[in-house]
Amino acid sequence: MKKITMQDVADALNISRVTVWKVLNNQPGVSDVLVNQIYNKAREMGYFKQGQAVKPAGAGLSDPEELADSSQKTVSVVVSRPESAVFWMNIIHQIAKELDKANVNMMYTYLPSRMTPGYTLPSSLTNGSIQGIVVLNVYDYDLLCALNELKIPKIFLDMVPDIPIDTLSGDLFLLEGKSNVCKITNEIIRRGRTEIGFIGDTRYARTNLDRYEGYLEAMNQNNLTVNPELCLTGAIGIYTYREQINSFLAGLKKLPQAFVCVSDYVAYFLLEYLSENNIRVPEDIAVSGFDGTTEYPGIAGRLTTVQVQTRSIGIRLAKQLLYRIDFPYTSTEITYINSNIIYGETTNF
Repeated sequence: MKKITMQDVADALNISRVTVWKVLNNQPGVSDVLVNQIYNKAREMGYFKQGQAVKPAGAGLSDPEELADSSQKTVSVVVSRPESAVFWMNIIHQIAKELDKANVNMMYTYLPSRMTPGYTLPSSLTNGSIQGIVVLNVYDYDLLCALNELKIPKIFLDMVPDIPIDTLSGDLFLLEGKSNVCKITNEIIRRGRTEIGFIGDTRYARTNLDRYEGYLEAMNQNNLTVNPELCLTGAIGIYTYREQINSFLAGLKKLPQAFVCVSDYVAYFLLEYLSENNIRVPEDIAVSGFDGTTEYPGIAGRLTTVQVQTRSIGIRLAKQLLYRIDFPYTSTEITYINSNIIYGETTNF
């Protein structure tokens, strides 16, 4: 006969395993009505051992065999756009490896890039079958709000600027970008170039906005005026980066002496345009990126960028989710991950 677990009780009541664990381990935060329902369902399903005195609410359970029922966990990595770039897949691969070491199952949950009217989150996220989630590459306000409302442990890597950090119900990891982009911009200025533009959708992600603020800070530190005509900071469509960047560049009366880009992805399209128009880098214009990816042809080892350590990020996210599952009531955390600048020939003018 199959041994009844906390997950079985949770599934029968259509609630999370964490809620069942809280009740059977004398943890606060569950209504008296639900406490009674959980104890009754657990007794009905045969969760308690024969002859075991079922302890009233408030007494908790401490038998190692009972607690072992919750040791087999399943978590999900939640992503938008299954055609995720190598950057994201490297992080996901490392999360999977780290969770496997802890004997935790990992599943994928794919979300659309935008939440349309009538859309609801997949049942795998709402029916109590998983014990936690890591949210990657999801940048839609409504989707993130819906994920934030889930009553399960959660870790976010990045966030949209329009969601206040203090409203998050999970831990947030951010790639530090303000100081690094400020340093890169300052170095370009130190080398003698003062007409500098910026390319990157600043409303897309909090990290994008941080990088833009780093660019602005460097310009301010050097008493340089930012020319808004040289900055493309508005919305850029997921599938129209090349077209919008090319259109922006073609519409400029005069190119600046340098462009600071929000990512290597943006820098790739910029460099492609400059090459097609016989504009030399860095002689005519300097270019910098961010991420340190090697997947875009012609820029690896050449582009000035910030080298993000995807392996260590994956490990860190997995470990934090495991911690959050074990200690769901500790205060949520915000963690900035710093990275090293790699100066390449694209700013060596």
